[in-house]
Amino acid sequence: MTSTDRNLQLFERAKALIPGGVNSPVRAFRAVGGTPRFIQRAQGAYFWDANGQRYIDYIGSWGPMILGHGHPAVVEAVQKAVLEGFSFGAPTEREVELAEAIINLVPSIDMVRLVSSGTEAGMSAIRLARGATGRKKIIKFEGCYHGHADALLVKAGSGLATFGNPTSAGVPPEVVQHTLVLEYNNIEQLEAAFVEHGPDVACLIIEPIAGNMNFVRASVPFMKRCRELCTQHGALLAFDEVMTGFRVALGGAQSVYAQLIPGFEPDMTVMGKVIGGGMPLAAFGAKRAVMEQLAPLGGVYQAGTLSGNPVATACGLATLKEISKPGFFEQLTATTQSLVSGLTSAAAAEGMPLCGDSQGGMFGFFLFDELPQNYAKVMTTDGPRFNTLFHGLLDRGVYIAPALYEAGFVSAAHTAQDIADTVSAARQVFRTMQMA
Repeated sequence: MTSTDRNLQLFERAKALIPGGVNSPVRAFRAVGGTPRFIQRAQGAYFWDANGQRYIDYIGSWGPMILGHGHPAVVEAVQKAVLEGFSFGAPTEREVELAEAIINLVPSIDMVRLVSSGTEAGMSAIRLARGATGRKKIIKFEGCYHGHADALLVKAGSGLATFGNPTSAGVPPEVVQHTLVLEYNNIEQLEAAFVEHGPDVACLIIEPIAGNMNFVRASVPFMKRCRELCTQHGALLAFDEVMTGFRVALGGAQSVYAQLIPGFEPDMTVMGKVIGGGMPLAAFGAKRAVMEQLAPLGGVYQAGTLSGNPVATACGLATLKEISKPGFFEQLTATTQSLVSGLTSAAAAEGMPLCGDSQGGMFGFFLFDELPQNYAKVMTTDGPRFNTLFHGLLDRGVYIAPALYEAGFVSAAHTAQDIADTVSAARQVFRTMQMA
């Protein structure tokens, strides 16, 4: 008998046409099992699948939908832009306006280049760092994701300053031979790496709050040492704020660390997600002396047919305008904190180990008694138990990331009732998990 589940029907069709049935691997539910939900529409804090089932959405298109889905001011801006033209392949005033908005909000940036994806921004920033310094090596950290450019698809080995092996098939070892992978939050390893390789390091790239090993923040002493060592050895400190930029604070994660470390700022910043408001748009920026190394002014080539797309820039500008309003981040932070504290309390009430953390509208939780500080600890999480929690929440109309190692996102559209309903659903699932 043919299934009446439209999600399953669409997934079967998709698998015959698209590798794994999805256009980005985490959407396939391979980590958690079951059938992916094919989304038909979204509004506010919710989306609806092909069966008409509504979910409270805590992925928000993996971060961009900070205002919620279908915010009236953003929709109006996009509709107006669409009528003016989809793409021109020539400069527009909105590109200038978006660049001005970003630079005004992020003091470490003098100039910015708009691109179409976080991967493109990260790849281009690395190329620029190498071109600006004349050096080859880059430092990244295990558990930090900087897009799927070949040189960044690296996993760490064990031991001090291990050069990476490719994480993906199709990436020759020689492509990542200059990528040095260290343990997140390990100051001793960081110092040893600079002792050995300092003169050859073009840049250190880091997610200041990692979102692809769930939610793990860099400690203040660790971040302070990253800054000191980069300055001492002439390497550029690159902040990957694709996820955290304009999401954890109006000035991004770097503004959070600037409050804790006097005079702190990165040399380069990679941005995406929120600055496009849900449209394909990303950017990278730095001080003028570095950015002027880019073509057409300098010898570092970077280009993109759809860069600065007029519809995407309209969406991004409208989003940045809304999140810049007084009190926006105070309210978003409070809502996110209420979710994390509610989940923690619900787990404790049912005798389940769970800890969580959040910053602005970004959060994460772990099935541990205390927050992990690095990827190795994150990897010891109980996967089967998380899968039970995921499906239990899904069955109760709550959609969290279908993977153990992804952060979650709260939007301005989430209400106190949404939070209460989520916490209630979680407590029901925790109870069933304890009974199992």
